[in-house]
Amino acid sequence: MYEVAIIGGGPAGLTAALYTARSGRKTVIIERSMPGGQASLTSLIENFPGFPEGISGPELMMKFYEQASQFGAEMITEDVISADLRNEVKVIKTTGKVIEAMSVIIASGAHARELGVEGEERFLGRGVSYCATCDGAFFRDKKVAVVGGGDSAIEEAVFLTKFASEVNVIHRRDELRATKILRERAQDNSKINFIYNTVVEEIKGDKCVEKILLKNINSGELKEETMDGVFVFIGTVPNTDWLEGIDLNEGGYIQTDDFLKTNLPGVFAAGDVREKFLRQVSTAVGDGATAAMSVERYLAEK
Repeated sequence: MYEVAIIGGGPAGLTAALYTARSGRKTVIIERSMPGGQASLTSLIENFPGFPEGISGPELMMKFYEQASQFGAEMITEDVISADLRNEVKVIKTTGKVIEAMSVIIASGAHARELGVEGEERFLGRGVSYCATCDGAFFRDKKVAVVGGGDSAIEEAVFLTKFASEVNVIHRRDELRATKILRERAQDNSKINFIYNTVVEEIKGDKCVEKILLKNINSGELKEETMDGVFVFIGTVPNTDWLEGIDLNEGGYIQTDDFLKTNLPGVFAAGDVREKFLRQVSTAVGDGATAAMSVERYLAEK
């Protein structure tokens, strides 16, 4: 029996754990893989306060984890299969355990949105990737495509130029959505090309990615391009498919009030998994702290 169970060990979950454990609450974090979530897959984080030179995602997230651990927060590395959160005692089933808690913070984050085109699933791990930090080194002196036009896509495109000989940014609009500093950085990089008003229709190859079929959304023209890899950064999907009884919006994100309460007593949500305007490490940290303080108030009243 724990006082606080936190589902997800990204920046929101780790911050919440730091606060609740430091307050003396028996706290467990349930995380399916390594600490950090999506943030641990980011090559360089330049907009988190306190690191003027920037810091790698994995390094920053390990600092979060170490700080939460030193106050006594436990971590269980397992998948959550189901959770009954409707009663006073919350019951969470993982792949190997049944965990009971008096309160729960859902910080399960989000995962990369897929293109949904033929060849994408077939070539996953054989040229198709959703993490440049993880897989970029496999494409040394190769020609790759980056699909997307937001901050993540452009950050990772720049990162890939460390390895690839050519990086082609494919974006369905006529201009990038990334912030000005990232746009300028990419546009000044001679290894990066831009293909606008275009979508990927199919990913082709034999044993690995060899070509992609592109479609111009204005003219409808189809064109094949030789490519050794495809990196997809077109947004995220919330990890909420295991939840029951929690109010979600149309996009599947958890709905909360200003105190990050959900519709179920004793259940709170923080970070990328909830309905919010901005999804960044800094906003996840704020969510984690707010959720933790709301939990403290809830438990004190109980």
